[in-house]
Amino acid sequence: MISPEKHLAYAVGYLALDLHPQARAELTDLSPEFLATPPALQLRVEIAMASNAWNEVVELAPELVAVDNTAERPWIAWAYALRELQRIHEAQEILFTGRRLITDPDPIVDYNLACYACLLGELDDARMLLADVCARDPAWREIALADSDLTALDLDLT
Repeated sequence: MISPEKHLAYAVGYLALDLHPQARAELTDLSPEFLATPPALQLRVEIAMASNAWNEVVELAPELVAVDNTAERPWIAWAYALRELQRIHEAQEILFTGRRLITDPDPIVDYNLACYACLLGELDDARMLLADVCARDPAWREIALADSDLTALDLDLT
């Protein structure tokens, strides 16, 4: 018999190989109690993200946030899934909430907030957020230039 932890390890391996169905299959025989543990929840969110299963991410990420609301990844995944579902305002609200709680947020948090602000027509806020991100890490300039979410800013970051 394979332990639940070994199933998780196998699922991580399948996910790394972009074999999402096989990653999911590794979790099918695990108990609901084990699937609700933080490591299993985190992996389930990552599998859902990789599979573009946005509704599943929106369902799972709050469970992970409830376990540790200072962790960055669940907030980003939750907001991104909402964005992909065209629920931009909700995505923005979720990530603003997360930003207040995350310990030392990475520039990607403000970058995503800049994208959501731009999509909502809040161009001044988007510019301010993006300027802060680029000041913190200039590598984001190139990413921003290619990001269709930021088209309305008519960026010229040269």
